[in-house]
Formats: sequence, structure tokens, C-alpha cells
Amino acid sequence: MINHKVKVYPSKIKLNKKKQLAWKIAEIASDNSKLNKHSIEMVINRIIDNASVAIASLNRKPVISSREMAKSHPRQNGATIFGISSKIKFDAEWAAWTNGTAVRELDFHDTFLAADYSHPGDNIPPLLAVAQQLKKSGLDLLRGIITAYEVQVNLVKGICLHKHKVDHIAHLGPSVAAGIGSMLKLNTETIYQAIQQALHVTVSTRQSRKGEISSWKAYAPAHAGKLAIEAVDRVMRGEGAPSPIYEGEDSIIARILDGKNAKYNIPLPKKNEEKKAILETYTKEYSAEYQAQALIDIAKKLNKKISNLNNIKKIDIYTSHHTHYVIGTGANDPQKMDPKASRETLDHSIMYIFAVALEDADWHHIKSYTKARANRKSTIKIWHSIRTHEDKKWTRKYHDPNPKKKSFGAKVIVTMKNGKKISAQLERADAHPYGSRPFKRNDYIKKFKTLTDKIISRKESLKFLNTVQKLKKLKKGQLNKLNIEVSKKYLKQNNKKGIF
Repeated sequence: MINHKVKVYPSKIKLNKKKQLAWKIAEIASDNSKLNKHSIEMVINRIIDNASVAIASLNRKPVISSREMAKSHPRQNGATIFGISSKIKFDAEWAAWTNGTAVRELDFHDTFLAADYSHPGDNIPPLLAVAQQLKKSGLDLLRGIITAYEVQVNLVKGICLHKHKVDHIAHLGPSVAAGIGSMLKLNTETIYQAIQQALHVTVSTRQSRKGEISSWKAYAPAHAGKLAIEAVDRVMRGEGAPSPIYEGEDSIIARILDGKNAKYNIPLPKKNEEKKAILETYTKEYSAEYQAQALIDIAKKLNKKISNLNNIKKIDIYTSHHTHYVIGTGANDPQKMDPKASRETLDHSIMYIFAVALEDADWHHIKSYTKARANRKSTIKIWHSIRTHEDKKWTRKYHDPNPKKKSFGAKVIVTMKNGKKISAQLERADAHPYGSRPFKRNDYIKKFKTLTDKIISRKESLKFLNTVQKLKKLKKGQLNKLNIEVSKKYLKQNNKKGIF
């Protein structure tokens, strides 16, 4: 790996494009590196993971709306949409739009946390859609996805967006563009321009994840993927982009991030070096913000230690800066304590999540978020007794550069009414790659079968699982086989009409 130093240059200094971050990303996207065998297997895991959560969310309102929009853009030789017959095709950017929304809706797919946040699995829907429309092979798709993960993970390591209240999809636009460029074997110049265009159009604020969180949280990465596809299309036709997008005097860094004196270090593999960043990412066992995963495990274990939950006086959670300020009481969002809050808000409230997991000794992607569940009096009592605190020790662990030492855990102290204190702590979720029971292929398959049960037929389930595990051998034009169909009667529609 090479650490690339990135800073802002005044316009009077013409920065050679080969010294620009976008070019360096484009170089590794256009190289001919050998595909790492472990990365290949992890891509297959993540395609299974994405399909699991996408099928489970097909009849949720944001997904229905996105699907209705996409259905207005049919294309004879286009891409498939989850749930709909594979014989019916749609414009790739619109297929990416609705499939991306379906993947993101339940907040239940993979994650990578470092200087910023990310869900690298968001790269898969736009790449798969383009691959289907252009009749690429399984190997082509693998190359593109591995590149996209590499780019997003390393941008997340080097550039913090949330400090400036910029949504993390600003790293997704460039990674999708780079991944598509790699998959299509575009030249370095074309990918360079696409990365810059994609970044330029995918910068938005973090209000989408603040206060009363709306369905836009599910749409945001799908929108970034759609915009990145369009950016690649434009540059393939010979159009250019704002440049240098990272280092320029009025660039993203200069005007929106750390400013003209900013200095960033972005790690990237050498040209032709195997790309392995996907192996540093991790999926979710539970449908909640990733920083809640270990805390759900802690809550389930504490349930067995506490004989009477009614005797709890208060609960203190000592954790990292990110957990405290994003999903904890440090966010100062009253909505995170509100039983009437949206599902999107509740899955970003560690106080709510911990209270439910403590009571139920379990977590369910639907039952744990119902209005009735959120309004249970005993839950509200525990929920409102919880406070989070930043502990510098946990913050240091969160940012440890060594993946084996990086921690997303916490220490919990439960104080009972009689003054007794019961505590537990966990470095990382049990299902984390370095947890007590890391997710393996069988766990991904189990998650798929659990989430798609009674939605798809056993035949459809076996067909998909058999196909995806042979991804490397799929020939050009065979990627439509990765689609999953459901009964027409199952899919709900939104009766409200829009423009399309």
C-alpha cells in the first residue's frame, strides 16, 4: 500500500493530474491486478447478503415507491429489478436506483467504519445493473466490485466527512465510478474524469441522518449510485469534469471539508497489487446501526444476569466518540428518545435498541421496530434511563489502524435500585470477522433463507444460491441469473402518482 498525501493547491499552481488523488484512484481502477481469491469469495458473500435484505424489504414503502419510479423506465436490453420477472428489463440507472433502495432500507447489510462511515455493499446494485445491461461476465463484475470496495474503504480511512456534516455517500459516488470503470476496462483518463464528476454531484448534508430521519436514508446511496452511472456515461462520450476535484482552490476539500490548509493521507494499493480491502469490511447480524451490533450482544447477555428488569435504576454506556455522538445521547436528538419516532430514527438510537434487546434477549428486523414495541411502558422506562458517555479508551480502539485490534464495542454499567452494579463489556460484535463467531458462507446463506422465507419459493432460493456461488464462471450475458423473482401478487404498489 502507498499513503498518498492530499492537500489544496491555489489555482495559480497547475497541479499535474497524475499527482491528483482522482488520478491515483483511476490508476488502480484501470490496472490489471490479479483478483485475490479471498476477495472473490467475500464478494459472493456480500451479493448473498444484499439479496437477503433487498427481498425482505420489497414491500416497504420507500422500496415500493422507488420500484414504481423505475418501472416507468423499461428498456429491452437493460437490467433486472429484484422481485420482477427477469424477462422484463429496465434502464440500468433506474434498476440501480430501486435495487439500491431495497438493499439499504432495512439498514442490515455490510459496513466499514474508520475516519468516516460507509456501507460498501451499496456499490453492488449500480455495478450489477450496468453489468447486466452491457452483458458483462461474472469475472468482470467481480473485478468491478473488488475495485469499488477498495476505493470506498480507503477513502473512508483517510477523509472524514461527518465532521463537516457531509453525508458519507460522497465517498460512494467515486467508488461506484471507479468500480464501473474497472468492470468495463475503461482507460485511466476516462475513469479519472468519472470519479471527479461522481464526487461533484454526490455531496449532500448529514441532515438525512439527523433529527427525524426519513426514508431518504434508504434512497441516498441509491441516488449516489444512479448519479455515478450517469457520470460514467457522460465521460465515456468525451465529457470532462470539475478538476482537480479534491485539491482545487474551490474543491470539495477547500470549500466543504477541512479547508485550504487541509492535509489528508489516503492509502491505496500499488498498481497491479491485489485488492483486499473488502476483507476489512463486516456485515450485520442485526438490523441496526453497526455500532449497535456489539451492544445488542451485550444486552442479550445481561438479560441472563438480571433477574428483574423492573429493578433497574439507570444504565450507563461507555463507548467511542462516534457511538456516543451519532447514535447515543451525545447526538442531542430528542427524537432518539421518542416512542413515536420513525423506524429510521429508532435504528439510530442505541438507547432504544439496547432497551429492547435487554428485554427481549433478541433482535428482529421487523418486530423490534413496531409502534407497539416502541410504546411498551417497560421498554420506555429502561430506554429513558440510558445515557451514553464517550470514553477515550474506546475512541482509540475505534480508530486503531490494525483491523484485528479495531473495536466497535462498549462497557455497560447497570445500576439497580438497591445500588448494586452489574457490568459487561465487549470489544466487537460476536459476528465481526474478529469476534467470537465470525460470519461465514453458511451464515450468509442462513440469513438469506431466514429473510426470504415465505417471500420466494424454495426453487427460486436454491437457483439464486447455486448461481451466485458460481459467479466466477458466469459468462457474458448471464448475470440476469442473479435476479430473484417473487409472485406478482406479493408485490405491493403505491397508488399515489408522481411525474413518471
